[in-house]
Amino acid sequence: MSEHSSSELPAGRVGRAHGLDGSFYVTGARPRLLAVGTEVTVAETTAPIVRRAGTEQHPIVRLEGITDRAAAEALRGRELTVDRVHAPVLGEGEWWAHELEGCEVVDGERPVGVVSRLIELPSCEALEVRRSPQSVPPGGRAKRGDASPSLPPPLLVPMVKDAIRSVDVSTGRIDVDVDFLGA
Repeated sequence: MSEHSSSELPAGRVGRAHGLDGSFYVTGARPRLLAVGTEVTVAETTAPIVRRAGTEQHPIVRLEGITDRAAAEALRGRELTVDRVHAPVLGEGEWWAHELEGCEVVDGERPVGVVSRLIELPSCEALEVRRSPQSVPPGGRAKRGDASPSLPPPLLVPMVKDAIRSVDVSTGRIDVDVDFLGA
């Protein structure tokens, strides 16, 4: 987990350098935060993005003041953040991934688990839910070699209205329809 304040949004991490002009790939990118002109912070320095290329999955950016390959490589692995005031406004029913991570997932009043991360799938985004032992009926758990019960495998919940009844990030609670998920 990153160490950023509640006013900062994680935009990704500096990846390998691209070319000689200071451009670099962004890993774990949140593409909506990486537009030309957006001010990002990396290594305690804030600078605007002056170049944006690549794809949504593999964006390439260059920051003002980073002018060569060596400077880009020196930042490799560092987190990029955007101050929340510079982030685009999300529409109704949209959330930043970090707002969903750690939320309790329930099916009505029955605990299901906790969101560990948001995954981008080809057709939609999905919540990866670390299930709680009580979310799986007895006999439904896998056994390890020592015959002790293991935790159930993670549950993927697609971010579609048939799977998710409600999301309340202020209380950290997401209500899902486990029957729809077939879990």
